[in-house]
Amino acid sequence: MNASTPDRPWLSAYPPGVPTDVDISQYTSLVALMEESFAKNASAVAYSFMGKDVTFGQTDSLSQAFAAYLQGLGLAKGDRVAIMMPNVPQYPITVAAILRAGYVVVNVNPLYTPRELEHQLKDSGAKAIVIIENFANTLEQCIANTPVKHVVLSAMGDQLGMLKGALVNYVVRNVKKMVPAFNLPSAVRFNDAVARGTRATLKRPDLKPDDVAVLQYTGGTTGVSKGAVLLHRNVIANVLQSEAWNGPAMASMETGVQPTYVCALPLYHIFAFTVNMMLGMRTGGKNILIPNPRDLPAVLKELAKHKIHSFPAVNTLFNGLANHPDFNTVDWSHLKVSLGGGMAVTSAVAKLWLEKTGCPICEGYGLSETSPSASCNPTNSKTFTGTIGVPIPGTWFKLLDDDGNEVPNGQPGEIAIKGPQVMAGYWQRPDETAKVMTPDGYFKSGDIGIVDERGFFKIVDRKKDMILVSGFNVYPNEVEDVVGGLEGVMECACVGVVDDKSGEAVKLVIVKKNPDLTEAQVREFCKTNLTGYKQPKVVEFRTELPKTPVGKILRRELRDKK
Repeated sequence: MNASTPDRPWLSAYPPGVPTDVDISQYTSLVALMEESFAKNASAVAYSFMGKDVTFGQTDSLSQAFAAYLQGLGLAKGDRVAIMMPNVPQYPITVAAILRAGYVVVNVNPLYTPRELEHQLKDSGAKAIVIIENFANTLEQCIANTPVKHVVLSAMGDQLGMLKGALVNYVVRNVKKMVPAFNLPSAVRFNDAVARGTRATLKRPDLKPDDVAVLQYTGGTTGVSKGAVLLHRNVIANVLQSEAWNGPAMASMETGVQPTYVCALPLYHIFAFTVNMMLGMRTGGKNILIPNPRDLPAVLKELAKHKIHSFPAVNTLFNGLANHPDFNTVDWSHLKVSLGGGMAVTSAVAKLWLEKTGCPICEGYGLSETSPSASCNPTNSKTFTGTIGVPIPGTWFKLLDDDGNEVPNGQPGEIAIKGPQVMAGYWQRPDETAKVMTPDGYFKSGDIGIVDERGFFKIVDRKKDMILVSGFNVYPNEVEDVVGGLEGVMECACVGVVDDKSGEAVKLVIVKKNPDLTEAQVREFCKTNLTGYKQPKVVEFRTELPKTPVGKILRRELRDKK
C-alpha cells in the first residue's frame, strides 16, 4: 500500500499495485505509442463495427496511406485537421493519420449547427476536414467563411467491404434518408484518398512531447467555445494514468484474453478519445464501436455478440441500459470496469447497475482541459461512495476560495488540478488561460468540491449551477441524487428559477419510469428527505430531458425554458 503524504493524503487509498506516479518519458509522442501497438498487435482486432473487424495491422497501413495523402495536400507540420464523424472505423484511422503526418487533431461534434461548426473551424484555423457525408450539408452552409481548403468525405460503410459497404450506404442514404443533399464539388472520397496515399511515401515528422496533438473544444455550455490545447505528453500521461488505475480490476482477466472495451461514448469527446481509442492502443484492446448510443436496442444487440471487460459511460447511458427489457441478452459476467464520468453518477443507478452486472460503477472525474481523467474511485471497490474518488497517479488537487487561497479543512472550494495531463492552455486565448491557471501550475476547474480526511473529493456543484434560496446554498446534484432514489423516477434535473420572495427557487424536472407517479408523491418524498429551502417550488414532468450528444443533462436549457 502507498503511504500518504501531507500533500497527498489520498495515496493510502490507492489499491495495491497502483503506482503513485507514471513515467511519461517512455514515449516521445502518441505516434510512438500507436506504432508500438501496431507492431506488437498487428493481427489482433482493434475495432469491431457492424459485424466487421479492423485489425491493428489494417489500422496501421490505412492510416499510413491516409497520412501520406494528407501530406500531399501541402499542409505544414502543426497544421490543424478537423474530424466530424460518429464512431466509425474511419475515425481512429483518421486520428492516427493526422498525428503520423505531423498535424493536429481538431475533434468536432457531428451534431453542430453551421454556426457552431463555422466558429470552431475559424477558431482552430483548420485547413482540412474529414467529415461523414451525413453532415456534409452543415459544412456546405459555412465552409466559405472558414479557412478549410480540403474536404475528405466519408460514408458509413467505407470500411465494411465492397458488398456490405454498398448495402449499408444505400440504406443510410435512400431508406433511412440520413444524408441531406449537399454540394461540395472539390471533396475527395475517403477510400479514394487512402488509395492515392498508398502510391505516395509518408515523410516521418520529428514529433516531440511538447508538440500539440489535439485541440479539444470546450466551454460551449458556459460561454464561447474554446480549444483546450492538449500536447502529445498530456494525452500519453492520461493513457498511462488510466491504465495504471484500471490495473487492479483488469488483473483478474484470464491470461491471453484480449481486453474488450465498449466504445459507446463519441470519440470526438475526450473521454472516449483517451480511455477507449488511445488506451485501447496502449493495451492492444478491442473497441466495439457504437455509432448511435441512443438506440438502446441496437447497442444491446451489438454487445450480446462480445465478451466485454471495460465500459466507460455516463449516468444516463448506464440508467437507460439497466432499465431496458433486453438488458439480460448481454453476458455481463466478464465486465471488470464500469467507468462513470461526464456527469454525476446517482446512487440509484449505481445500485441497479451493481445488482444487474455484479460490476460496480466506478465514478471518476475530469475535463477536456485534463485530457480528461483527473480523479477516480478505486476500481477494486464494490461500494458506491458518491464521490469522484481520489486524484489518480501523478495528480494533485487542492480547494481554493475566490481569492485563490486554499480553504480550511472541511470547507467547500473550487477544485484546482495539477498533473502531467493538464492542458498547455486555451488555443490563442492567453486571457482565458490566465483566468484558469494559477501561478503554481494548477488548473481551476470551476467545480466546487469538498474533501474528506482520506482524500476523497466530492463535487457539490459547478459555480454557476448553485441555487441561492434566501441566502442558503442549494446544490442541484444533491437534490437530483435524492429524487433519483424515488421509485417511479427514471431521471431528473434540478435548476434555479427566479423567485420574488427568495431570490431563487428550486425547479425540479422529472422523466417518469412509472406513469402513475404524481406531483404530490414527489413533494411528500422531498419533504421527507430534504430540508425546507432545498425542496422544489416547481415540479414539472417531461418525456425527456435536454442532453448533450454525450448524454450530459443540459441544466441551462431547463433554466432558460421557464
